[in-house]
Amino acid sequence: MPNLKLAVLLSALAASGMATAQTAAPAAAAAAPEPDYTLAFNVGAVTDYRYRGISQSRLNPALQGGIDFAHKSGFYVGTWASTIQWIKDAGGDSNVEIDLYGGYKTTFSGVGIDVGALRYYYPSNRLAVNADTTELYIAGSWGPGSLKWSHAVTNIFGFANSSGSDYVDLSASFELPWYGLTLAPHIGHQSIENNSFFSYTDWSLTLGKDFGNGLSASLAYVDTNAKTNPLAYPSPSGKDLGRAGLVAGVKYTF
Repeated sequence: MPNLKLAVLLSALAASGMATAQTAAPAAAAAAPEPDYTLAFNVGAVTDYRYRGISQSRLNPALQGGIDFAHKSGFYVGTWASTIQWIKDAGGDSNVEIDLYGGYKTTFSGVGIDVGALRYYYPSNRLAVNADTTELYIAGSWGPGSLKWSHAVTNIFGFANSSGSDYVDLSASFELPWYGLTLAPHIGHQSIENNSFFSYTDWSLTLGKDFGNGLSASLAYVDTNAKTNPLAYPSPSGKDLGRAGLVAGVKYTF
């Protein structure tokens, strides 16, 4: 009898333990469904707004921000803006750049494809040749590298008879084994149709850090081979807007 009671007691304890374990172990969570779309906002600041290697802010700091909407189908639209100086330096009357863009992204056999259009808008810029510019672009990415071709279908950034200008951009991004840092090398070439004096090559090396919760920072070395005698891209005081320099930035995305 004692052996029988002991066996019954052990069986009860085992059953109780199994029930407790089953209760304590959470059911495998089902994978969260992909949202139909994402909407993100960003704000930031840089010590110098460099675009394709040339300072847009007269080598001074700039405030920036944008909104991005992406659908799970691959289509996306967005807008981005920055304070600038170059329009006023060129005799115009605008201190902000507003970019409007949209396109489609997909992946084919491991290669990322991105096609779209981008409109650079400078409100009431009042330059002799309208600075507003529209480009079409196509980009491919594989692993850490990407190659992008942008083609202007209007005059580009206030240059007369410059429709058909091109920009080719070769970039990459590598995760470093220290402190969650990334390293992004870049080289690009801007051709100005019918005005080769203003064509040039730019390059940069950017160190980035994601601090989490939407906060990130960057430090970039930027340089170009834009003409220097005479200066192709001078500031009002005669400084070279395409000269080598360090650019620090911080951005918050939410």
